Amino acid sequence: MALVVAQEVPTSSTMAVPHGPSGVRVARRRMRDELRACGAPDTVIDDATLILSELLSNACRHARPLHEEAADPDGTGGGKPVDTVRASWRRDVRGEVTIAVTDGGGPTRPLPAKPSVTARGGRGLAIITALARDWGVRSEPDTPTDQPPGVTVWAVLRPESSFSGRVAASLGDFGDGLDGEFDLASVEELK
Repeated sequence: MALVVAQEVPTSSTMAVPHGPSGVRVARRRMRDELRACGAPDTVIDDATLILSELLSNACRHARPLHEEAADPDGTGGGKPVDTVRASWRRDVRGEVTIAVTDGGGPTRPLPAKPSVTARGGRGLAIITALARDWGVRSEPDTPTDQPPGVTVWAVLRPESSFSGRVAASLGDFGDGLDGEFDLASVEELK
């Protein structure tokens, strides 16, 4: 009974992570654990984790960090500023997951690229476009006047349209129909 109640209650989190690769790992782990605890399907968790990774990686690669005040050891604040990026996610009562990353902005706005086949990067927003129902960019109006405006990139993932769920369903079409297992003989018949 408690599991049913947990699935009906929206869940959300916001966390500041270091502006760099270590922050990506920390945020991915926390989001995965929290979505699993609230009953999100594994296919949604996988897609949400990939989207969060892409958004955080893009923020660390292309944008300035946010300068947030670190807490002193006694927890009172007043520590020196640290470079962070803010990650947040929310799962609503319908099961949609909204993922957002806020950074200190950059010289350009995030736009999908068309990288060459041999390019080492440039595919992040194309991946997000393929996985998410919708995504976008917004300026943060509450940025201090002595800093460039912060930017939030967000994406919404619908549970019934997760990419990994669509792939699994399409592979099930090749199965024997009993348990959804993949049947290589069915693929051979298509040749």
